[in-house]
Amino acid sequence: MSARANILNKLRTSLAGTTPRPDEFDESLVTGPWRYPPEERIARLRELMEAVHTEVHQTSEGDWPARVAELLAKREITNLLYAPATPHGEQLARAWKGEAGRPALRVYDRPVEEWKAELFNDVQASVTGTLGGIAATGSLVLWPDRNEPRLMSLVPPVHIALLKASAIHDNWYNMMTDQNWAAGLPSNALLVSGPSKTADIEQVLAYGAHGPKELIVLILEDV
Repeated sequence: MSARANILNKLRTSLAGTTPRPDEFDESLVTGPWRYPPEERIARLRELMEAVHTEVHQTSEGDWPARVAELLAKREITNLLYAPATPHGEQLARAWKGEAGRPALRVYDRPVEEWKAELFNDVQASVTGTLGGIAATGSLVLWPDRNEPRLMSLVPPVHIALLKASAIHDNWYNMMTDQNWAAGLPSNALLVSGPSKTADIEQVLAYGAHGPKELIVLILEDV
């Protein structure tokens, strides 16, 4: 008998005569303390995100492209990275078509190796969707895919995230169960609670060291 087989056999025989412990998981431990009335979820998320220098605006699902244009003009930003194959990307392109003075729309349409210098040095801002938000922690959940790669939210200095008000959940557990993540987990999920920041040994806080310097969240009210 090989050493591997001997070890496995000992593990199996060691369970003889034992009884598995019952599943004592108490769902209320992860959901009970972190529940909010539906009308308070937006306020809770805004409070936590604004406390860490996130800029939050509430707008409608029809008006957000105009609000994006205003925010970029205020910052004198001349280009915006977007995902044309997404519903919000299509909406943005339609809304800005023929409008003078809008930032140039840039598309992430090739492997990063082919335009790394341009992506890291020239792209000034990006706009992405979100899977939802978590009121308990003031966090966004992003689920990157081939249409909207994760570098879109990690590289440009300004990241604009679109969050539907109806997709704000009390806590992460509820979000995963309500959206049935068990049926198909993502290869990569991002939890974002504010712009990139870091502190040196003297505890001097700096923004944008390893990600966006500004995070702007547009909460889209359902109409």
